[in-house]
Amino acid sequence: MPEFNAMAEVAPFGALLLGLIVGSFLNVVILRLPRRMHAELAEACADLRDEQAEPVTNRWFGLDYLITPASTCPHCGHAIRAWENIPVLSYLLLRGRCSNCQAQISVRYPLVEALTGLLSLGVVLHFGATPAALAALVLLWGLVALTVIDLDEQLLPDQLTLPLLWLGLLVNIDGLFTDLTSAVIGAAAGYLSLWLVFQVFRLITGREGMGYGDFKLLAVFGAFLGWQMLPLVILLSSLIGAIVGIGLVVLRGRDRQIPIPFGPYLAAAGFVALLWGEQINRSYLQLAGLA
Repeated sequence: MPEFNAMAEVAPFGALLLGLIVGSFLNVVILRLPRRMHAELAEACADLRDEQAEPVTNRWFGLDYLITPASTCPHCGHAIRAWENIPVLSYLLLRGRCSNCQAQISVRYPLVEALTGLLSLGVVLHFGATPAALAALVLLWGLVALTVIDLDEQLLPDQLTLPLLWLGLLVNIDGLFTDLTSAVIGAAAGYLSLWLVFQVFRLITGREGMGYGDFKLLAVFGAFLGWQMLPLVILLSSLIGAIVGIGLVVLRGRDRQIPIPFGPYLAAAGFVALLWGEQINRSYLQLAGLA
């Protein structure tokens, strides 16, 4: 099968290139989706008050905000040309500055592009050129966008979590990652487990410890990986969150009352479980003498 072997050899490079391109698009989603949500909320509030508000356009299945207007420099309004929008490379060529006004360009843009590219490469190296790799790539790209948005806004938009939830169930109709029964139970258990933690925490402290987006994100991992992976995802995300949270308090003197978004830790733990969850669970059972 020389054609298959050739495709397998080219797939990692293609994944890296595609990941860089998708990362560039994710920068647009990360910037514009929260703005769109705030604009829609302002329009709804104004409507309730019988006030005039700037209308929110809703063309192309509601995705017009991702297409128009064209990207511009936030400082001088300079329209970003095609050669200035090449992932990572353009940032290096421009030395991190706008070609028109020389204002500093945030380093986050190439970092998101590079991270998406490298993680996409890792996914294809792990799964090979398979349907599982394609599904895992879509999940990965959604997780990158959700992570950065949550860091910025402390928000996990339904526009991203719910499609990923349905995708997880659909790809498991034929058992791509797990059987469909485990996926359905996983989606329900993922949501309800954090929902119960939320309710107990609020009952004890009178405060809300996390948002509903976190429930939906864990449900996404339940839908993709099955209920069996949920304990691992919860354990890893809690461990990562505790380490980062303690580090921020100790090293930066962060106020303990300032909320820390939990979504990025869930995303990181879920990605680890996607690639190595079975091996981790198997190793744990062997150490515990249960396998």
